[in-house]
Amino acid sequence: MSQLEFKKRFLSRARRVVVKVGSQILSSQDGIEEARIKGLVRDLAALHDERKEIVVVSSGAVAAGMTRLGLKERPRTIPQKQALAAVGQIKLMALYERYFSRFQKSVAQVLLTHEDLANRRRYLNAKHTLMSLLESTIIPIVNENDTVAVEEMKFGDNDQLSALVATLLEADALVMLSDVEGIYDSDPRVHESARLIPVITDIKAARQRLKGESRSPFGTGGIASKVSAAEKAAAAGIPTIVANGLLEGILARVFDVREATGTMVIPDENRLARRKHWIAYNLKPAGEIVVDQGAYDALVLKGKSLLPSGLKEVRGSFGVGECVRCLNLHGREFARGLVNYSAQELNLIKGLHTSKIEQILGYKAYDEIIHRDDLVLLEKGNRQ
Repeated sequence: MSQLEFKKRFLSRARRVVVKVGSQILSSQDGIEEARIKGLVRDLAALHDERKEIVVVSSGAVAAGMTRLGLKERPRTIPQKQALAAVGQIKLMALYERYFSRFQKSVAQVLLTHEDLANRRRYLNAKHTLMSLLESTIIPIVNENDTVAVEEMKFGDNDQLSALVATLLEADALVMLSDVEGIYDSDPRVHESARLIPVITDIKAARQRLKGESRSPFGTGGIASKVSAAEKAAAAGIPTIVANGLLEGILARVFDVREATGTMVIPDENRLARRKHWIAYNLKPAGEIVVDQGAYDALVLKGKSLLPSGLKEVRGSFGVGECVRCLNLHGREFARGLVNYSAQELNLIKGLHTSKIEQILGYKAYDEIIHRDDLVLLEKGNRQ
């Protein structure tokens, strides 16, 4: 099936759209480019006039801070980046406010950290806030809260944040605007033979084939990051378009079902339930467990829970209810889940029958190490 056919299927009726704008689109070596923001806002306002609900995930705060302070090189330390983000976020939002107001559009600033979406209560609070803004026809401008984020709380980049926001809001489409035409089979800046992929129907398989990662002076994302973000969105049943945001009128072209543009990533037919998507992609694993072949087969092929008898090794220090990576005997991660016992307790009961749990620990909270309702498979099998 061609990209145009997929566009008609997935984008023709898209109402709620998350648009991620990279630093490469908003800035150059000289800093923030106001003319680009002006053009972007014009295109976003046109989509909004079509009664689409628009959420913008915008980078550029640090770049704006660099412009404000006359710096040419991106800082390396977290405190320096936080200081620049604090300076630059004001300038960035002032520009969005100025240009959107010319189209009689209201905007709101929403700053998030990874912890906001990893904590279930704060996750739901964020959703309710964003939904309320959309219901009031306000355009949220979302960014990572770089002024307080540290390594443990960072999303990694705004590609990942955009996918999580799209999932949070159950968006109809995610559009990631970059300085390249779309997703290539390798990094076009490095490999002259790189070819644009117009449609990706199996993002997990594509991720295994793709290689290379691009960088820019102001950006932290790249090809690998966009593929990872598109995979998160696909798992939630959301299509993704990666396109060149430097092209004039690109958003109109993205939603024009008569024109092929960029790369379209088709969502998974068997999408993850919301809570399982939250477990798989919002939580940061606190440790790892290795299971034997029998347990692997029971989990992947039969949709069973994980029992102590199938546990071979425990890595890291984690408590009850935390998220862990599940590895097979070859060290490949195949699932993530919430554990019913701490790492210390698992080391005592690994390899044992469930009947031995109370004898060893003095109590038994659960038969399962990870219940199937709290387990998410990351590869093909019984995903639910």
